[in-house]
Amino acid sequence: MNPYVPLLIMAAAALVLAFGGLGASAILGPSKKSRTKADNYECGIDPTSDKLDAGRFPVRYYLVAMTFIIFDIEVVFMYPWAVSFNQLGLFGLVAMLTFIALITVPYIYEWRRGGLDY
Repeated sequence: MNPYVPLLIMAAAALVLAFGGLGASAILGPSKKSRTKADNYECGIDPTSDKLDAGRFPVRYYLVAMTFIIFDIEVVFMYPWAVSFNQLGLFGLVAMLTFIALITVPYIYEWRRGGLDY
């Protein structure tokens, strides 16, 4: 048996689930159109020109989202290290401690400037 067959079966199952969910929501979901549903929505701010001219557009929501993505990627890099911890030895430990120290610096900076207070 070809070693790629299980991978192809899993990819096909993922595609069936993804497109099946989209198709089911299109068929079973409500399809009543309204002007309110068609409007853009930006974290509770009404996107009209008079509101945008009144002052700065708050981007705090997007900054919190980007901070989450950055620190989420940090955790993704820790998984392979944790799996191969025994094979890497002292070099792997020092490399990961350096990585954690480098990521801790922006975390403390973000925490002190109030970026995590939402």
